[in-house]
Amino acid sequence: MEDVTKISAYLAQNIAYLRGNKNFSQQQLAELAGIPRTTLTNIESGFGNPSLANLVKIASALSVSVDELISRPHSESQIIAAADVPVQLRSNGRVKVFELLPDKLKGIFIDRMEFEPKATMKGHPHLPGTKEYMTVIKGEVAVHVADAWYVVTPGDVFAFPGNQPHSYHNRQDALAIAISVIIPIPASA
Repeated sequence: MEDVTKISAYLAQNIAYLRGNKNFSQQQLAELAGIPRTTLTNIESGFGNPSLANLVKIASALSVSVDELISRPHSESQIIAAADVPVQLRSNGRVKVFELLPDKLKGIFIDRMEFEPKATMKGHPHLPGTKEYMTVIKGEVAVHVADAWYVVTPGDVFAFPGNQPHSYHNRQDALAIAISVIIPIPASA
């Protein structure tokens, strides 16, 4: 168990970091949490001894759990070991989709796709305005979008509307590897 001094320091660092990410002033966060600004200032300085009720209010205002507030702060940098990268098996296990983006960002995905020889995978249409960008690292992948075929070879970048029905096909007798980046594009872009 961490000692109380360390937990207070973690709490102070986490609140300041999360508040900064949301571009909240201390006053704005205090108002959202329904606590006095001086209380928040004391907690964020590392010297406060907040009640459980105030921790819950602050966590709610920052859209995080109380556990996230008092946990050891995460480093801005991290390595995720290859064995720990989440992988989905698709197309009866013939396609592996490795989720390369460890942070959950709404509508944004970065995946490495490994297609066994002759493997096919149906894509999931995304929200309107979504763009998908795909590059092949090894082999080639044929992509079917809007009744047209596109063959993507190593180094090519294929951009297409991600909300269209689409599918991926490795027509070769060797493994194909591709990277897919899916990004929601705002209507004003």
